[in-house]
Amino acid sequence: MSCSSIAATPTARVRVTFDRQGETSAQTQGMADVAAQRALTADDPARIASISKLVTTIGVLRLVEQGKLDLDADVSTLLGFALRNPAFPNTPITLRMLLSHTSSLTDSAGYWNVPLGSSIHTIIDQPEAWDSQHAPGTFFRYTNLNFPLVAQLMERASGERFDQLMRRTVLFPLKIDACFNWSGCSDSALAHAVVLYDEHGVAQKDDLHGQRPACMVIAASDGNCNLRQWQPGDNGTLFSPQGGLRISARGLARIGRMLLNNGELDGVRVLSPASVELLATPVWRFNGENGVIGEEDEPNRGGFFCAYGLATQHLAQGDGKACRDDLFGDGRARMGHSGNAYGLLSGLWIDRKAGTGVAYFATGVANDSSGAHSNFSATEEQGAAGW
Repeated sequence: MSCSSIAATPTARVRVTFDRQGETSAQTQGMADVAAQRALTADDPARIASISKLVTTIGVLRLVEQGKLDLDADVSTLLGFALRNPAFPNTPITLRMLLSHTSSLTDSAGYWNVPLGSSIHTIIDQPEAWDSQHAPGTFFRYTNLNFPLVAQLMERASGERFDQLMRRTVLFPLKIDACFNWSGCSDSALAHAVVLYDEHGVAQKDDLHGQRPACMVIAASDGNCNLRQWQPGDNGTLFSPQGGLRISARGLARIGRMLLNNGELDGVRVLSPASVELLATPVWRFNGENGVIGEEDEPNRGGFFCAYGLATQHLAQGDGKACRDDLFGDGRARMGHSGNAYGLLSGLWIDRKAGTGVAYFATGVANDSSGAHSNFSATEEQGAAGW
């Protein structure tokens, strides 16, 4: 066994392949909950990390199709306050910029830790939240903070709480028992929650013991978790639109199949073909100097952001040297998104030309660039191509 294979051995992992017609294979291995000795299944939901951004964007595009959101309008109007980079006060920021990580926001001031009853201003009013060297629309920097602002725009446009809006417009139509921060998932899904372990086997997230969390958001400063305090568009961090989706590998596969079928699944249309084409089109491509190609908070990770669209990574677009994004190692263009957090690595990828895709996640693994032919990890290369 190679060193990379040893390094990639997870606590649990699952891999589901699919085509336009349905699921074509499913593999599982390991424990969803080590203490309970509960084996992982392909139906068990996990906090899927940044694939959440892609799913959130499907909800965004539904609102765009309804004329409630505009990808290229100044978001300040709908947010109800001026969202401006202090170094470029005359440059509007658009929803397209937020979704494509070209907004000039950074994660240096944080992106998730805003308590109930507080507002996003606790973050965005800090100077370090902004890239003072690059104007909005000119530079790519992968920034989680973009997505709480996206969630606020969705709430302002709809008047509906983000978690409930996503269930109604995306998850329920696709018949997926999934949710953000456990809000709205069934008791059965909760009972099968995947515990996230770090690479040392220590539980980091969702060690729930079958119990629904007492508070699904960060409680108010006085400890209150009464969601009646919620106001549309004030605090988009509450339900973690950037990474808080709990979903199974089979649920991810249904999303992938919908995209392969140009926005339709099992006779239900979720997106128009034009919206799927938007997802399939890169907004930004690395030209050697117009972006940060790695995750800035992951020092053991090399650059694999070589082309990026509306919350979609586009693979096999890099130069193979500085930017190494050929996760599958076959040179074929694919679209989708990866995720990493709390010892979990995940991916949802489709090959539109071939009409095939794969969804996977693994827990208890290191987030590094140990892959053989990309700056992804060996675990992710195995998830993509099989183990």
